Amino acid sequence: MFIKFGTDGWRSIIAKDFTYDNLSKVAQAHADHLKEKNGKKVVVGYDTRFMSEDFAKFVAEIFSSNGFEVILSDKYCSTPALSLAAKELNADEGIMITASHNTYQYNGYKVKGGYGGPATPEIIKRIESKIGKSTPKTGKKEFQLYDFNKLYLNKLFSYLEEDAFKQKDIKVIHDPMHGATIGYLNKILEETSINVEEINHFRDAFFGFKHPEPIDKNLSLLKGKVVAEEASLGIANDGDGDRVGIVDEAGEFVSTQIVYALLLLHTIRNKKVDGAVAKTVSTTYLVDRIAKKEGRKLFKTPVGFKYIADLFLKEKIAFGGEESGGYGFGFHIPERDGLLSGLMILEMMLLTGKSLIELVEDLFKEFGTAYYKRVDLKVEGDEGRKLVESLRDKPFDNIIGEPIKEVDKTDGIKFILEDDSWLLLRASGTEPVLRIYAEAPTKEKLEKLIEFGKNLIGG
Repeated sequence: MFIKFGTDGWRSIIAKDFTYDNLSKVAQAHADHLKEKNGKKVVVGYDTRFMSEDFAKFVAEIFSSNGFEVILSDKYCSTPALSLAAKELNADEGIMITASHNTYQYNGYKVKGGYGGPATPEIIKRIESKIGKSTPKTGKKEFQLYDFNKLYLNKLFSYLEEDAFKQKDIKVIHDPMHGATIGYLNKILEETSINVEEINHFRDAFFGFKHPEPIDKNLSLLKGKVVAEEASLGIANDGDGDRVGIVDEAGEFVSTQIVYALLLLHTIRNKKVDGAVAKTVSTTYLVDRIAKKEGRKLFKTPVGFKYIADLFLKEKIAFGGEESGGYGFGFHIPERDGLLSGLMILEMMLLTGKSLIELVEDLFKEFGTAYYKRVDLKVEGDEGRKLVESLRDKPFDNIIGEPIKEVDKTDGIKFILEDDSWLLLRASGTEPVLRIYAEAPTKEKLEKLIEFGKNLIGG
């Protein structure tokens, strides 16, 4: 099998491609890469997926057999918890056994830098180049167990404006989606006035036979529970806890693009964090408008938080994120953090005394309306990439009857219109999926863009 890392690690179907044999090749390649850098220590974590703990122990054995000091999580943990451990415990790099938001059939291998964020593209290339080049070493099982979760939760609590969380009794519903953040929010807020109620809060390697991705179509139970319990906020996290989905008090899913804009405003105006702003090519135009008004430099990258994380390492970034619900904060590690993102939305509500609906209304009044939609089309193998590539060299003057202001080929092909509306087509780097993204100031125009995109690729 040809093993290749996607936008965030290597993921494959368990027992088909994600096997002990292939995992040993990846882990040994990773160990060989680190030995060339005189690496001495790694941390290893794992989520709630089928056999994640067993795979993590196997990876720990390989690194131990290669002479590394290995620190293994004492129970399942989130990806941000593992990333923080890599930094706080002075590891050279970290390994997280997870397939993130993919369905239960998958597992995966994420690489984290000792700085506490996704491995840079350069690190991944070096690991990939070594896969299969040497025989995996096994047999030595010397590793230390450590409570990454305690380290992580204490750090997150230290970021909160504690007094704000003790002024008002409100209810929050948390949906960890049977994943790694089970119990996290309760633990962080146990000494505050916030009443947290959890759903889908037991370990289930099948994720209730649902997709553990916190997007609208997967959160019907959370939306209903928020309304039934008269809660002020619903927070959902994906399987490994690095993404967030937000539900308002009316039980409506709040677009990840709107959540990005709100978190950006909170970080800049309320938390007063200095630095530039970073976004991927599939992120809302509201970010551009906010950055311009606040006088912040704006960086744009291909899709994949590893590109945002790379900017965190090279520039002073106040806030960065992507359309998929993954956001990073300049006062934290250079990593997506779904739980911290949910806490920051809650903190924004508490500090302003406004509901989430009111905060969105204020956002639209100040920066204009923005409606967003993404459609994922299943494709075979590499067909999605080939379809998009076939469009990149075709001349386009207009779409939906409007002139094109700009064509962006940073990642896929993106058509930008005069009013900032846009349509993006790109192949996923983690799944056999062709994605169609669009944003517009009205819902009607949004649907026109989506339909145009479908017709363009024959979907």
